[in-house]
Amino acid sequence: MLIGEVSRRCGVSVRMLRHYESLGLLRPTGRTGVGYRDYSDADLRRIFHIESLRSLGLSLRAVGRALDDPAFTPAELVDDLIRQTRARIAAERELLTRLRRIDAAGPADWQDVLQVVALLRDLGSPRADQRQRAALASVGEVPVPVEALVAAALAEADPNVAGALRWALAHAGVDALPLLAKGLDASAAEVRERAVRAVVEIPGGDATALLRDALRHPDPVVGRCAALALGSRGEPAAVPTLIGMIVAEVNDVDAADALSVLATDPATADRIAAGLIELLTRGDTGASARGRLTQALAGIPGDTTSRALAGLTGDEDRAVALTARYLLTLRTAPDGR
Repeated sequence: MLIGEVSRRCGVSVRMLRHYESLGLLRPTGRTGVGYRDYSDADLRRIFHIESLRSLGLSLRAVGRALDDPAFTPAELVDDLIRQTRARIAAERELLTRLRRIDAAGPADWQDVLQVVALLRDLGSPRADQRQRAALASVGEVPVPVEALVAAALAEADPNVAGALRWALAHAGVDALPLLAKGLDASAAEVRERAVRAVVEIPGGDATALLRDALRHPDPVVGRCAALALGSRGEPAAVPTLIGMIVAEVNDVDAADALSVLATDPATADRIAAGLIELLTRGDTGASARGRLTQALAGIPGDTTSRALAGLTGDEDRAVALTARYLLTLRTAPDGR
């Protein structure tokens, strides 16, 4: 069979067939009487094998080894192809992500494109100071897309850079919240914590609603961080978690401060006092926890708290009794509550 007919049957150009021959991949079995290449059925089968292996992404050199080297194992070849393909897909995804982020920034001209590219590159720098500068510069005429800022914030371990990224996300506002909400459900605990800390920095009702949802998060770190933030925002939904933090001695001083902020509302103050008193009178509350709960009453105004302190002055736990007596003295002083 002559080369033209082989080309038509196999779908391989004459030029490529000659290239295969020059590389030693394919040698026609014979020649015609006038010197033309004459391909046999075995040659056609080899062409199909070459094309099949090329379709898997093999180089022509690797194709030659696969067909001619008896020691060349298919399993090794396929494993290597899988690794190469995964690396290529990852690179393409990274490129696609970068292009989408540039498009999201809405660049007006090539100068804007270059500026966004530079900021995106710096956000991924191995140098913390460079990442921090990029975070601070991201709030400008051509801001970095919020998706890139969220991704950087959720991956950032350096506290200074993380703070700069949270500041940038606070400027981005509600646009960052859906992405941060996904971060709250991440499998890695450190990512969940970074997500909730970023939400804390974002003002407004939408962020507050997300923090209220976070109170019920199965990760206690997320719930406690949300509770502290909600306390400073005057959200009474945080009260049970804050009281639980005092009992568990986890950021208990901050939790008591948050409760005192919430207690500026009389109704909430009575609710907080009732919650603290309930735990103080339970038989299964440990001595150290009872001491912290008594101290937390110091920041809660109202008659309910005063009556509770009066009752605690005769407590069997001498430390609790002394603390209650001292706090009650402060409340009855001329400048007390």
